[in-house]
Amino acid sequence: MPSAAETLSTLAWLLEAGADEAVGEAPIDRFRAPAAAAAEPPRASRPATPPVRPAFSPRPAAPAVRKPPGDASDAIGIAIESARAANSLAELKAALEAFEGCALKRSAANTVFADGDPGCGIMLIGESPGRDEDRQGLPFVGRAGQLLDKMLAAIGLDRSKVYITNVLNWRPPQNRDPSPEEAAMCLPFLRRHIELVDPEIIAVLGSVPLRHVMGNSDGILKTRGRWLEYSVSGRMRPVMPTLHPAYLLRQPSHKKLAWRDLQAFERKIAALGLLERPHARG
Repeated sequence: MPSAAETLSTLAWLLEAGADEAVGEAPIDRFRAPAAAAAEPPRASRPATPPVRPAFSPRPAAPAVRKPPGDASDAIGIAIESARAANSLAELKAALEAFEGCALKRSAANTVFADGDPGCGIMLIGESPGRDEDRQGLPFVGRAGQLLDKMLAAIGLDRSKVYITNVLNWRPPQNRDPSPEEAAMCLPFLRRHIELVDPEIIAVLGSVPLRHVMGNSDGILKTRGRWLEYSVSGRMRPVMPTLHPAYLLRQPSHKKLAWRDLQAFERKIAALGLLERPHARG
């Protein structure tokens, strides 16, 4: 006996093929004269016949149609417009909190915007919030953040002398890397963030900002310690790629590499005279 699913699939195929009535097993001559046709026993007196299973296999169900990526494109367009309209950090934060295009926001507890002094001239860009950052709404407050504080202290800096943000403003589930679509929805806000802060020097922490902000896919281990440049307001700013503190927690033997990067960062900060000027921007 055919299953219920097979029966329904067969009926659906027959309807699509144009069948609109049930027939019996015996053939009927529909060109016969009306009188001869009247000699047939009344339809109600015929014994019921079970449905006949067709000799062919039921038509397979049509594959699910994939939704076109128009929604993601629309969300990126909205992000670009919203970020461009922001003329201050407060307006940018409000625009980011009002943005509903990124699915990460629906699973996050908080929008993580930034921390530190936006007028210091020194900007650090990480990857994405983790569990502790999501709970507190601030970047780098978990174990990786505690290590970052120690790294900054080693070169005479603290959170009052730097400005910290991330590529993503919402925590990805299980702290996974962001998808290209998720990063693309957040990048307009980050690029406007950089423009509004107008830093003199930038450090990108880890492979995610290296790839999505700097467009460098060589990998952080290959690129770290080499000065790059990023254009802000028509002027190129020095960028130091280095290892993310979370990576250093997993690979403590590479802390010596990060220390070399920090020393180069410290020398550049001193050459720019950043710690001597008043912090008036923001």
